[in-house]
Amino acid sequence: MRPPSSRSEPVAPPGPPSPGPPAPPVSGLFDEVLAHGPVRAAVSDRAWLAAMLDAEAALARAEAASGLIPPAAATAITAACQPDRYDPAELGAAARGSGTPVLPLVDALRREVPPEIAEFVHYGATSQDILDTATMLVTHRALGLLLDDLTSTADASATLAREYRQAPMAGRTLLQHALPVTFGLKAAGWMVALDEAGQRLAEIRETRLAVQPGGAAGTQAAFRGLGPSVAAGFARELGLTHPVLPWHTNRTRIGELAGALATTAGVLAKIARDVTLLAQTEVAEVAEAAPGRSSAMPHKRNPVASVSAYACASQAPGLAATLFAAMPQEHERAAGGWQAEWRPLRELLVAVGSAAAWMRECLAGLIVDEAALAANLALLGAQTGLADLEEHVHGAADLVELALAVHDHPDAEPAEPGFDRRRSARAGAGEGGAE
Repeated sequence: MRPPSSRSEPVAPPGPPSPGPPAPPVSGLFDEVLAHGPVRAAVSDRAWLAAMLDAEAALARAEAASGLIPPAAATAITAACQPDRYDPAELGAAARGSGTPVLPLVDALRREVPPEIAEFVHYGATSQDILDTATMLVTHRALGLLLDDLTSTADASATLAREYRQAPMAGRTLLQHALPVTFGLKAAGWMVALDEAGQRLAEIRETRLAVQPGGAAGTQAAFRGLGPSVAAGFARELGLTHPVLPWHTNRTRIGELAGALATTAGVLAKIARDVTLLAQTEVAEVAEAAPGRSSAMPHKRNPVASVSAYACASQAPGLAATLFAAMPQEHERAAGGWQAEWRPLRELLVAVGSAAAWMRECLAGLIVDEAALAANLALLGAQTGLADLEEHVHGAADLVELALAVHDHPDAEPAEPGFDRRRSARAGAGEGGAE
């Protein structure tokens, strides 16, 4: 993916691959509905633990490469950073003493290495350095999965747009019959919105997820003049961005991420709402391929995927608001605001990832009833007295073709000067080096 021209921070080349996806967490009572899809496992406790250990090992290797600690120390620390050696529940229980799970993890790491190596574990770092870096790693990995689902959902929308680009239907404004549109144009609108939301998430994934190399008060003093070298190596090891300065209390990265995720949730919720309205019995223009049952009314065919997607996406605004409210953080280290980010960020990733997974399933099998489209269009004709309804949709097919061209060839030059040719989510999904 081509980075934006305004980017001022260097991006490290891809780092080593992660050891593989974490084992799926045990499902809770509501998880298969509200935490659907692959993102839940990517942000689980064990995934966060693996990312903290990745950060500790990468820091040690970067310090050894800069001459700050012995190479043998980095080797021993990396060998000790194996997630299976540590219990997230035990670390979580011990976190109450220091207000962060990093300190008990560092204690456990020091017990795992030879005594002469222990002093080099977590050398020069503070707890927030490790947890912020782990947060960026977890987010990078989770966004890759989320973008895969967004891209597939956009592709399903493109298929619908292409197939039904000339299928007229009643347009609706303020939930009332308006003038004719085409189903293909409606689906193309979904596609473009998904591509735009995915593009922003892909940009953040590539350019705004940075290591945190500050040290105790953000001065990198413990790195003895080697701070820039250590920070650059740290970023290179993990495939994350090397920030201009430590960002302990500059939470713009979290704010941008929250905004992009909430925007994506809004796009998914809009599509889910459209599908549920079109699937109403008295409208019946679409149906899901795998409708849900009712416990009391066996005749019902509930649009479970779109309903669930809406339920997940509707949680995003409140979670994003909590992250925005946590942005004013005191001086060089926050007194509660930083800690307030942890749970809502994870829940926001899960909510949006779940909504994307549900909409992927919904649109991939969406059934369009052209007879119902025609019947409702005839009703519109009777209401308005319009003789030639299809005359109002002549331009719709051209708009659909234009949108499909942008979706299918996101890197092509725009046909007209100043044309807003946003690139699709696929342009950024899967690139970057924190996988």
